[in-house]
Amino acid sequence: MLKVFFPKSFCRYEYSRFGAELELFARWLLAAGYLPGAATRRHVHRLKCILEATAALQCGRILFEAELDGALAFVPGALRHASTERAYRRFLKAEGRLEETQPQGPVEQLLLRYREYLLDVRGLAPATIGQHLGTIEEFLSLSAGPSQDLSALTSEHVETFIHILSRRVLRQTLQHKVAHLRAFLRFCGDRGETARGLERIDTPRTYRGELPPRALDWEVIEKLLSSVARTDYLGRRDHAILHLMAYYGLRPSEIAALTLDAVNWKRRTLRVEQRKTRSTLVLPLADQTLEILDRYLADGRPCDAVTNFLFPKARSPVGALTSWGICDIFTKRARQSGLPLDGVSSYALRHSFAMRLLGRGVGVKTIGDLLGHHSLESTCVYLRIETDMLRTVALPVPGIVGF
Repeated sequence: MLKVFFPKSFCRYEYSRFGAELELFARWLLAAGYLPGAATRRHVHRLKCILEATAALQCGRILFEAELDGALAFVPGALRHASTERAYRRFLKAEGRLEETQPQGPVEQLLLRYREYLLDVRGLAPATIGQHLGTIEEFLSLSAGPSQDLSALTSEHVETFIHILSRRVLRQTLQHKVAHLRAFLRFCGDRGETARGLERIDTPRTYRGELPPRALDWEVIEKLLSSVARTDYLGRRDHAILHLMAYYGLRPSEIAALTLDAVNWKRRTLRVEQRKTRSTLVLPLADQTLEILDRYLADGRPCDAVTNFLFPKARSPVGALTSWGICDIFTKRARQSGLPLDGVSSYALRHSFAMRLLGRGVGVKTIGDLLGHHSLESTCVYLRIETDMLRTVALPVPGIVGF
């Protein structure tokens, strides 16, 4: 593989004392979805420089993360590249040659047991576990201090931490943070690590439908879409994504899950796997949408993309965009458009889609089916901001005689 990457200078890599490691790394890059090109060659070249700059790193054996971090610390900063180091760590994990450093202190061991509890007993997803542990680590760093003595924790520590959080996050987010902290303190209290009763924390009150969904004027959405320059791959991809969100009300997660075979060109339909209801929705595609997708696939999507996803990432490794990536695309394009969209999330396109259907007389039940709502109550929220429609059903105020 090194001969393929470096046909003229492969000897410098192949005859290096790390030649076997570089060969395995190059093969893994291609297998992991990295496209053969300048970026992949740079990863191999950078790894060669990193390995040759440290004598403490021995390849071919199992390493601990702390051992790898210590070896990389001796590499000069000019030779270190975060993206290459991340790729090398993923390579070592895929090879089964990188193990997590065993926790040393009692608090680290407790957090490891708590992680296992969240995974095995509560069955939480890895991303959710990460959110729990992030809140707990922040709490311990502010409350337990350098001593990390959990037995000294008091309700004052908990109140101080929540007070600090309340200044930084919204009530909805604070509610989740309090839930994370409650679960951890209950876990510690049951095992005698902390005093009992610390988990009795008042949670901030949030109310369903306290704020109506934020919808944009359709003229603003059209200006946003027209502001996306479609002169390159990224422009055509981002425009197609925003178009599907605005004209079909798709969630970011549903956009990210679309595959090439989701578009039926013969029947002119789009098959959407709705993530919340776990149901399949088949939508008819308008001529404008078919033209946008056809131009994107013909002139925008890389021909050498080896993934079946409709909207792959622009960078290696090749794969689908995540829902967070879709949201970032909206934020980026909204900022570049120069429109007054500060603080507006990508879900405003979905809300605008619902409002547009409601204004055209589409039934609430039909709108709910298109949006993938479980209950009609979720869809009826949009009636609260359709003021023009509400005016038609308002009762006249009776006049008072003599005034």
